[in-house]
Amino acid sequence: MATRRAAGDPDIDSLLASREMVLVTGSGGVGKTTVAAALGVAAAQRQPGRILVVTVDPARRLATALGLDHLGNTPTQVSPADLATTGGAGPGTGRRRSGGPRGELWLAMLDTKAGWDELITRHAPNASVRDSVLANPLYQNITGRFVNSHDYLAMERLHEFHSSGRYDLVIVDTPPSRNALSILDAPSRMIDFFGSRLLRWLTVPYRSRWFNVASRPFNQVADRILGSSFLQDIADFFVLFQTMESGFVQRAREVEALLVDPRTAFVIVTTLETAPSHEAAFLARALADRRMTLGAIIANRVLPAAFRDADTSASASALIEALDEPVAGRRRGSRTVEQRVERALRAGFPELELEPGAVASALRRLADRFEDLSLVATREEQRRRELAALAPVAASIPWLDDDVHDLAGVGAIADHLRGGHGRAEFSR
Repeated sequence: MATRRAAGDPDIDSLLASREMVLVTGSGGVGKTTVAAALGVAAAQRQPGRILVVTVDPARRLATALGLDHLGNTPTQVSPADLATTGGAGPGTGRRRSGGPRGELWLAMLDTKAGWDELITRHAPNASVRDSVLANPLYQNITGRFVNSHDYLAMERLHEFHSSGRYDLVIVDTPPSRNALSILDAPSRMIDFFGSRLLRWLTVPYRSRWFNVASRPFNQVADRILGSSFLQDIADFFVLFQTMESGFVQRAREVEALLVDPRTAFVIVTTLETAPSHEAAFLARALADRRMTLGAIIANRVLPAAFRDADTSASASALIEALDEPVAGRRRGSRTVEQRVERALRAGFPELELEPGAVASALRRLADRFEDLSLVATREEQRRRELAALAPVAASIPWLDDDVHDLAGVGAIADHLRGGHGRAEFSR
């Protein structure tokens, strides 16, 4: 059974208070974006300072989860008045904490075009190189596909947010987990690219007069097929890009160092279905292999513990047995199922005009469904325990009555994570 967190044990509050960057990862469809936003709300409720939540997922779910029309590359502050409506219960109390949020909540979403423009501007050795790259006709097309550019740009942007000193905590919503691993490896891929044969081949026309002469017939044919100066535009771009090698490589190494820094932690979000929970375990092991800190595993949409209650399960089984009792096997004077249901309705719900046979059928289906959910809940508990063994903090968020689509809903998730509703459980 899950046990409630003891005083002094690590929890979500202590995790957020002790880190400068938290990367939220997990497979698709598990509520990762909403949980990332909820962690931001939880941090702003309890911690002074500026909290930034940024999504690098190409899908624009973070704005939707927070009820906002638009998010962009430049961080935007959530109105303190709006943030105050999220409440913020003290752990285990079920009551709102007085005094309002202690910190500021800021939101941003990676804009690939704007981010690359800023990146080129920062790393270009001079204004001439900067303007030449930005004006190159293939620039936007190449950067949109170049070395998983979205992944590298995400890491670059995160480093910028962290190193600016403007934010006390940066919470990052990453793409689905195997893509998240691609993001984690993006800095090393950028370093490898600058030493690759591909870059040397693309820039050899500028380093070899013999190559220019030998390749002229091919270039002429290519220009007729692909358009005037197509290969020249490619070569121009990569030659200019190579002049920025030192800046890119240095920043990539700084990003690699940041990801393994103890001030950075990862939070894995999952459901307790088979595939997502296996994916979460895979990601936890992958982080360990990379010497990156796993701070917590959060199981989302967990069935209530009542489905694992022995007395409730026994009652459901007894109800099924009673409703399935064959008429021929009853002793003389015993009532039929319909008669017993009719008597119960008259005693308990005299104002309802219900047909006993239909009620008996509905009860039978409900009891069957409860048994099914009880089996699922038991399997979920086993998976939750297995995942809990992989992380210092393992929290559960129950199924909610409504979809989360605004700040109030995100605030409710934050309260669950911090124990405000008495529903977030921690496994040991």
